Amino acid sequence: MSLATIYSRSCTGVDAPLVTVEAHLANGLPSLSIVGLPEAAVKESKDRVRSALINCQFEFPAKRITINLAPADLPKEGGRFDLPIALSILAASGQIPSTELSDYEFLGELSLGGELRSINGVLPAALMCQKTKRTLCLPTQNEQEASLISSSKLISAKHLLEICAHLCKQQELPLKQHITHPSPNSDINKDFSDVHGQHHVKRALEIAAVGKHSLLMLGPPGTGKSMLAARLPSILPLMSEQQSIETASIYSVSQHPIDFKQWQTAPIRSPHHTASAVALVGGGSHPKPGEVSLAHNGVLFLDELPEFDRKVLEVLREPIENGSISISRANHQTEFPARFQLIAAMNPCPCGYLGDTSNRCQCSAQQVTRYRNKISGPLLDRIDMHIEVPRIPHKMLREGTQGGEESSVSISKRVVEALNKSIHRQGYSNHQLSTSDIKKHCQLSDDDHQLLEQAMDKLGLSHRAYHRILRVSRTIADMDNQETVQRKHLTEALSYRRMDRQNQQ
Repeated sequence: MSLATIYSRSCTGVDAPLVTVEAHLANGLPSLSIVGLPEAAVKESKDRVRSALINCQFEFPAKRITINLAPADLPKEGGRFDLPIALSILAASGQIPSTELSDYEFLGELSLGGELRSINGVLPAALMCQKTKRTLCLPTQNEQEASLISSSKLISAKHLLEICAHLCKQQELPLKQHITHPSPNSDINKDFSDVHGQHHVKRALEIAAVGKHSLLMLGPPGTGKSMLAARLPSILPLMSEQQSIETASIYSVSQHPIDFKQWQTAPIRSPHHTASAVALVGGGSHPKPGEVSLAHNGVLFLDELPEFDRKVLEVLREPIENGSISISRANHQTEFPARFQLIAAMNPCPCGYLGDTSNRCQCSAQQVTRYRNKISGPLLDRIDMHIEVPRIPHKMLREGTQGGEESSVSISKRVVEALNKSIHRQGYSNHQLSTSDIKKHCQLSDDDHQLLEQAMDKLGLSHRAYHRILRVSRTIADMDNQETVQRKHLTEALSYRRMDRQNQQ
């Protein structure tokens, strides 16, 4: 047989489209050519494959060998096609049987000696392979990642010879079992009980955790803004299996390590303020996920918000609104999920001490205005809650609150209970409520509607802010175990528009 077909998977964004590797042996001058839009790393695979086959004591056919990677219009990159190319040559030359090759999909990079090396983007490939009912064959280093898929069929090997022995029925490789990871333990080093006072800020963070709302904290240096934000994940509920796989898939294609012990814990990303727009939303000639996608189903914390370049901050508008980011290039377009919870912190002025009890601020009104204008109105409008973080008294800092501080464990129980109410009612958290959902689940009395409209006129709020206030009100009502949104819930939600009030002063 001079023709053989092997199935493999490419990596495009967080998708893994099927790639058919076809090998044809023909008479003529010995050569090996690869067609089907291969990148440089794929073209170099012919040298790795030749050396691996020879060093494994296989015969490298002295024929004109053509390798086709179909579909031809799909760009291929990386060394993930080494293993399927090698097996297609062996099958086409009759050195291994080809009768059962259609039941498998193969991924893996080859060393010159035939050892299999790990690749990136295994998790999306395992997901797609599961749908085709084929068995995925991959390097042992990627086994733990692929086994996160509960119903996947996969085998792993360390060497090309092990796979060939399996296909020849000489020594079959066992199917790997799904690994059930234990529930992660909360990080005891980051607990809300470490934060003295700031009860209204903790309340706002609890509301944000229940409804997945975005939050901006405003306060002088050293008041605990970063400390509080770092403890938000300790009260967030664990991600579902589907959410965990979505997030792990992004880490898989971006070559970031996956913490298998904490893989169901919501991620938190905290990029430095010198990050570029590409680092934040993703990009490159072969688009890779940025920080907003790495924070998918988790928290994106931006400390010192005005220190970010304004053009960098503006790229956050679309993913905050849409929950995804589309990266367009001349050759193709890639879309990455980016449903993150934005938590930001900033000082009230350039020196940071405006309104502080220390009275150390020497910034002029013009300097303060210029500093705050680094955050555009449209971006500020997309942040659900604005909260002030004042300095606490020295005595409270030394002694703490009378009766002690509430732990993250007890707060987390309330968060889960309130979040389950919204999940049971509409199937998702309140920050995803559509306009029709708001009309249905956030109904107000005539007097409360009038109060909200007066607040909109006084603060100059947009229609977007109107809907965001109602979503926060719905979350507060869920925490209060109320079926309808009442005035106290609405007034509390209005109190979390600190920046709107300051902009009117």
